[in-house]
Amino acid sequence: MANPTHRHSRSRRDKRRANWKGETPNLSTCSECKELKQPHRACASCGSYHGKKVLEIVSK
Repeated sequence: MANPTHRHSRSRRDKRRANWKGETPNLSTCSECKELKQPHRACASCGSYHGKKVLEIVSK
C-alpha cells in the first residue's frame, strides 16, 4: 500500500470538506389540514395519515 509522502495543507483539506452541505427536507401538504409535513409520515398538526386519524394530538 502506498503512503502519502507529503503533508496536505489546511486549505487543501478544508477545500475537500467544503462540499458537505446540509439538505432541506422534502415537504408535502397534508390532505386533511393543508399544513406542511414530511412525506410518508403522520401529520404533526392533525395526526392523520392517508386520510385516517392515527395520532391523538393534545393541545395546550
